[in-house]
Amino acid sequence: MKKAAVHSFTVLPALPDSICALEGISQNMFWSWNPEFIELFKRIDCHLWAASGHNPVKLLASASQQRLQSLAGNQGFLYELGRAEDKLAQYLNRPKTFEGIKSEPGKPLIAYFSAEFGIHESLPFYAGGLGVLAGDYLKSASDLGIPIVGVGLLYQKGYFRQYLNVDGWQQELYLENDFYNMPVKLVCKENGEPLTISVEYPGRNVLAQVWSVTIGRVKLYLLDTNIDANSPTDRLITASLYAGDREMRIRQEIMLGIGGLRALIAMNIEPKVCHMNEGHAAFMVLERIRQFRRRNQLCFDEALAATRASNIFTMHTPVKAGLDEFTPELIEKYFASYISSLGVEKNEFLALGRILPDDNGEPFKMPVLALRFSSYVNGVSELHGQISRRMWSSLWPKLPIDEVPIASVTNGVHTKSWLSSEMLSLYENYLGLNSTELGSDESAWENVEQIPDEQLWAAHQMCKGHLIAFARECLKTQMKRRGTYHTELNWAEEVLDPEALTIGFARRFVSYKRANLLLKEPKRLAELLINKEHPVQIILAGKAHPRDTEGKSIIREIIHYARQYDLRRRIIFLEDYDINIARFLVQGVDVWLGVPRRPMEASGTSGMKAAINGALNISTLDGWWCQGYSPKTGWAIGSNQQYTDITYQDMAESQALYNILENEVVPLFYTRSTDNLPRAWIKKMKNSISAIAPVFNTHRMIREYTNRFYKPALDKWAYLTSDGMAKAKALSKWESEIRKVWPEVAVADVQVHLDNGQTNEQLNTEHKQIKVGSKLDVKALVKLAGINPKDVSVELYYGPVDNWGNITDGSAVTMSHNGNKDNNGEHWFGGSIDCMLSGRQGVTVRVVPNHIDLVNPHELNLICWQKTDADSD
Repeated sequence: MKKAAVHSFTVLPALPDSICALEGISQNMFWSWNPEFIELFKRIDCHLWAASGHNPVKLLASASQQRLQSLAGNQGFLYELGRAEDKLAQYLNRPKTFEGIKSEPGKPLIAYFSAEFGIHESLPFYAGGLGVLAGDYLKSASDLGIPIVGVGLLYQKGYFRQYLNVDGWQQELYLENDFYNMPVKLVCKENGEPLTISVEYPGRNVLAQVWSVTIGRVKLYLLDTNIDANSPTDRLITASLYAGDREMRIRQEIMLGIGGLRALIAMNIEPKVCHMNEGHAAFMVLERIRQFRRRNQLCFDEALAATRASNIFTMHTPVKAGLDEFTPELIEKYFASYISSLGVEKNEFLALGRILPDDNGEPFKMPVLALRFSSYVNGVSELHGQISRRMWSSLWPKLPIDEVPIASVTNGVHTKSWLSSEMLSLYENYLGLNSTELGSDESAWENVEQIPDEQLWAAHQMCKGHLIAFARECLKTQMKRRGTYHTELNWAEEVLDPEALTIGFARRFVSYKRANLLLKEPKRLAELLINKEHPVQIILAGKAHPRDTEGKSIIREIIHYARQYDLRRRIIFLEDYDINIARFLVQGVDVWLGVPRRPMEASGTSGMKAAINGALNISTLDGWWCQGYSPKTGWAIGSNQQYTDITYQDMAESQALYNILENEVVPLFYTRSTDNLPRAWIKKMKNSISAIAPVFNTHRMIREYTNRFYKPALDKWAYLTSDGMAKAKALSKWESEIRKVWPEVAVADVQVHLDNGQTNEQLNTEHKQIKVGSKLDVKALVKLAGINPKDVSVELYYGPVDNWGNITDGSAVTMSHNGNKDNNGEHWFGGSIDCMLSGRQGVTVRVVPNHIDLVNPHELNLICWQKTDADSD
């Protein structure tokens, strides 16, 4: 049947004047982290609130006019509505200056690009931890007044909805999102027409319209290609998150990076700093260069010098196999016409995303592109920073691994979004914190000890009760969908015991997260679960990627185990894991279990969410738990050991987990005082809260990004782009000149002398034993090939020497320029070191470029080391 012409329009709810403020409140996601706002929506109609998926816009559209008129005359409701309206207004009018960073109204300085954003379950445009972190990050930016804007894609079907068949095998369902009944708004031009941007694809242009989400004082802009002007194929670019083949992925990432920046420019927003949350948006760096070249008549290298210093790249994946890469053929197909606009040749372009630039067969790697074009790069925990430096060290082959320019900023959570109302009330009463200060005042958390044990335990038990009631309702729904007889539904009312030790495990089901580690000894686990005096119960949730057969098999294995040992009342799997399920779990469990295979977990944040609600963590020492763990705050499975045999690792760590549960966790939980309180357990809860809550939150996290990255990047941007880009042009010219002559730079001679306070004798091959506290004076003759001595840093590099003669854990000391030798281009440099450690030590000399406008000395990836005798031969 031929498609008919349809004239579309939007019908809005007719809210009576006295409650018209509900419309504005429902459109600002500030309500999602303020419980009193949610209670206000529930008062409209609690059943509709649940049926709407906790979506206030859909709730207002579904409520009957009669109900709305009734509320318009309800004085109690109007009073609460007035309070909510005042609170939102006060929040929006707070000063927006943070740490000295100011911006004009509606002109954010920082753009934050991410493939997914998890703000709330009513906006299902996220798959997991990456998106939820991005959502929490924007909430903290709003709370703290940081001038940031989010950029992403608006997925018509979001991520898949999960359900299990009778065999326990995951099935996927894709549901269409109705954006006109969600807290998102179409961005329109002054004439009322939707704002669209255009992006070049092979043989055609693809248009995208832009939607906005208001998150407190921050905007999130999402691109949508599902418009009539596009072909049916191109309308699917923003159909689903992480679905489709490699070609669909490159289409999405072009739209995210290139289209996302164009959308900001079209809205008259030109960010001074661009932050990529993972490598999906890395094409943004190319578009930023293209825009600069066009507007300022710059060459590629000049535009790169101007923009690189204000690009930030946060990586989240600790294994190369999990990162996006595209074949050269696919890159050529989609960038054939784009390359010329950058002013580079095809092979130069392809080299931008390769570890080995001259390897024509190497795929184009998105993280490599982001790494090369960003002056600030970080992992998301201290361990992940270490792993990332090692993983990407081949990009800096001559640099010691610990100097690879990848830092770390540990992730956090938006405390208010994950904290139960019961715990929030305790914190406000006993810590003196109001709801907007959570995560801001570290010293206040020391007062957790002042919370009476009775009240803390009562609040926790109440949250556990909410979780169990919620889990039972979820099970009924799951059973009904599978066609369970009504008479058999009664057993769902009997699952889970409010007094039993409750363990939570919820995350992506992927092999390295090892959800089935507890099943290594099925009978031993069963004995823990069915112990009549000290029972244990486990609630699990999580999705496997649709193409991850191994992840799906783990879910099925757990379901079959529960059936085989008749443990269905003790092991519960909640289908279709989302933010709502996560919230119930982290607020209600006693123990949060994390068993990733070290070092595969970049950070993880679910354990942080559980900890702020009083749950205790049991986890392998991976990701954030390496920093969060102490014997006073939880339990560590195994040690820092890394295994080469993963089968042995799984066996050893499953044994360690069983031992912890049997010998420490269960006895501690069930040891009660005369008033039936687990006093020692509560003490550990308080230790965990006071240690974890003030540190592992997105307020601290975004402060760290601001002080370490955003502020210096903003300063560098202002400096490099001043005076008609004169500084950027000069820096680019300097870099070009340095690269041209660098192959001729060499350390011609090094003389090491022992300074014993009286004489200064040369340290030669016959004299290599010295005392701790000795001072070594070093002179180096360096061939600079015409480079000004101020344009290099000549350094002593010293430290312990391994069995292969290499310096490990070395330190660098800058040497001073001592003059030119015979005016022949060779220069003497001098420096000294104090030998404070015994054992075999070594010293060498190296040369790196030096310029005040470089963010770090290794941006050019140029370094010259003193050659060995073998190298000289």
